[in-house]
Amino acid sequence: MPRSQGRLGIGKVLISLVAVETAVGPYKFDWDETHIHNPAWPPHAKFHNAQTMSMGGALGGASLWHLWKGSGDTREALDAAAISAALYWVTNISALFHPGSKAVDPPGTARFPQAKFALPSLALVALGYLLERRRLG
Repeated sequence: MPRSQGRLGIGKVLISLVAVETAVGPYKFDWDETHIHNPAWPPHAKFHNAQTMSMGGALGGASLWHLWKGSGDTREALDAAAISAALYWVTNISALFHPGSKAVDPPGTARFPQAKFALPSLALVALGYLLERRRLG
């Protein structure tokens, strides 16, 4: 067995935390009257909100599966896990650059309150990835 297999690495834990946040966070913050239950939102806006919530769940689950499956101590599994954990947050940031897009609806005035989750999450994935790559050798 390679020296890294069977050991719990801090990098895996960091990526796992982001994966769980990615899977649960969209439901925690969007399953309310400001998003999916907002009567002012047209059905198609709710469709895209639901799509985003489902995507977070799927990406978080994929990340955890790649990290913790039986052969999860490989560079390929780590690459897939890190990409899956980061994609939701990368697309969260990229949404700001689409025409007419804003991070909050009026009367909210915050520019990008999601930054307090998106940026630290990406930093944790990057740190976890670097630590795991080092551990895997």
